[in-house]
Amino acid sequence: MIKNKLQNVGKYLSRMIMPNIGAFIAWGIITALFMEVGWLPNPKLATMIDPMIIYLLPLLIAITGGKISGGSRGGVIAAVATIGVIVGSDVIMFIGAMVMGPFAGYIIKKFDKAVEGKIPTGFETLINNFSIGIIGVILAVLGFYAVGPFVEILTSILSSGVDNIVVRGLLPLTALFIEPAKVLFLNNAVNHGILSPIGAEQTALYGRSIMYMLEANPGPGLGVLLAYWALTTGDVRNTAPGAIIIHFFGGIHEIYFPYILMKPLLIVATIAGSISSILFFSLTGAGLVGPASPGSILAFLAMAPRGEAMTVLIGVAIGTAVSFLVAGIIIKRTPKSNVKLIDAKSQTRHENYHYNK
Repeated sequence: MIKNKLQNVGKYLSRMIMPNIGAFIAWGIITALFMEVGWLPNPKLATMIDPMIIYLLPLLIAITGGKISGGSRGGVIAAVATIGVIVGSDVIMFIGAMVMGPFAGYIIKKFDKAVEGKIPTGFETLINNFSIGIIGVILAVLGFYAVGPFVEILTSILSSGVDNIVVRGLLPLTALFIEPAKVLFLNNAVNHGILSPIGAEQTALYGRSIMYMLEANPGPGLGVLLAYWALTTGDVRNTAPGAIIIHFFGGIHEIYFPYILMKPLLIVATIAGSISSILFFSLTGAGLVGPASPGSILAFLAMAPRGEAMTVLIGVAIGTAVSFLVAGIIIKRTPKSNVKLIDAKSQTRHENYHYNK
């Protein structure tokens, strides 16, 4: 029963995320090209990066989730409700969007069912518009004060976990906190807030630091994307090659996070891959002379000490291979790897009901 519930959650997340993968790829291309350390740095065009990741992508996910649970009206109220979640926290709110979007759509669907046949003739449009407005405000306030603080607490817990493990010298175990934090889009907070400062101190003393390799390693994410490409069919497989290029060569790790969220159990694959890489780097004394930003294989090689590029490549390859193997097992054991998009007939029924009332 628990397994079936997890599979249902994964399918529902897939239906929210898959229709928006193209937008993630667009954001990844813009980021890889125009950010300060990108391929074609452009400060003006780079101003698109933050609004897209903070507002556009979460809202697209929320709208899709709202439409799944509440039709076209569900998509509208989902956007209103999710704005409260986004503004209520400094953390990028993909998780909040995945919660508030479907919830808002469900609420408006229940409201419509409750008032069906009870609205006086001529007041349908007025009631329909004001119901979204009033209920949307209530949900936005709820998101502002409830979901935002919850994610902030989760961020603090994950950051503290990484910090404590680093202090105790149990480096491979940092993957238990780093990989889940990354999927929650807290990668920059962990990397620049915890790991990079420690790495800077170690580099000043020893000329290199393994801390720069913990979060930025592109291997574990690459393994998951390769597994999707090799072992799935349909839309997921078709989008994987573009995501691989953006992730591995562009260093935009965020591009593979939605693929994890579609099948949450795949976080085990990235954790296993990361632990394997970190263990290899620890045993070989590997490290980088500076932060690999963005976390592409090219940045990794550029920051490798002279003569140690092969050690870096082997460590990344180990993480990729382990992640690929674990992800492959998970994907093959999950029925219907081909992720389906929104049920068009179901959505049409919702829309026809509301527009023909």
